[in-house]
Amino acid sequence: MVRQRKKHHFWRNLLILIVLFGIYLYWGNRSIETDEATFTSAELPAGFDGCRIVQLSDLHGKYFGKGNERLYSAVKAAQPEYIFVTGDLVDRKTENPTVYAGEVGAALSAIAPTYYVTGNHEWAVGGVPRLKGILTECGVTVLSNQYVTLERNGDSLVLAGVDDPNGYAGQKPPAEVAGEVKQAAGDGFWLLMAHRNNLFDGEYCRLGADLVLPGQGHGGIWRLPFTDGLVDTNLNLLPSFTSGFYHCTDEDCEGAEVFVSRGLGNSPKWAFRLFNRPQVAVITLKKG
Repeated sequence: MVRQRKKHHFWRNLLILIVLFGIYLYWGNRSIETDEATFTSAELPAGFDGCRIVQLSDLHGKYFGKGNERLYSAVKAAQPEYIFVTGDLVDRKTENPTVYAGEVGAALSAIAPTYYVTGNHEWAVGGVPRLKGILTECGVTVLSNQYVTLERNGDSLVLAGVDDPNGYAGQKPPAEVAGEVKQAAGDGFWLLMAHRNNLFDGEYCRLGADLVLPGQGHGGIWRLPFTDGLVDTNLNLLPSFTSGFYHCTDEDCEGAEVFVSRGLGNSPKWAFRLFNRPQVAVITLKKG
């Protein structure tokens, strides 16, 4: 009788643990975490001191609540002056990519000026020119190997964005974009939006941007203790450059910095997040 009771208790407790773990996984993949970060630079124009930027990445067509209302509420609550969307807005599993992109683009641009660069998944879906056109119609500034000048409190800085390497062959290389920025703005402060976190060290870090803002890493998918994530989206074990600030390891880059967003969606869909909630990243620029 005692053994039967112990066995019964074991299976009951195991079932409870499985249910609790399932609830945690659901919550950990559907709830949004807003993370605040500060980027300090002596080169930052004084007029941009205190400027707040929201970075969103890797949505992969995901909805947070009906009509993405929870996502937009989180972005509004962050009180951004600019919104940067760093690729993989949609993927092949997105039911209607252009409709989804239009909905998101219109909602975000109604909150603050919004800027967008492509990720690898948009190119895999196809129809990127139409997608870019829809976003532009909705008020989003699409940066396709281009740059714009942002102005605040009488000062200006340059924001550049490069298309993902999955794009058309023969597209303008990032080094050429950086050269155009330097020709136009000299040694002035500038930011670079680019999708691929794994291209920062050794490539994007050499372009001269004061801060590079990518996504793609999904936070390492499973963020186990003492790791920078267990596996990346290419199934490489123990990846780096997956979440937050990093310095370049290349001596020729003079301490170039990157801020990597953990993103919001899951790809592939089975790759559920563990200890790695979907992220709205808020970056405050500070002159120091």
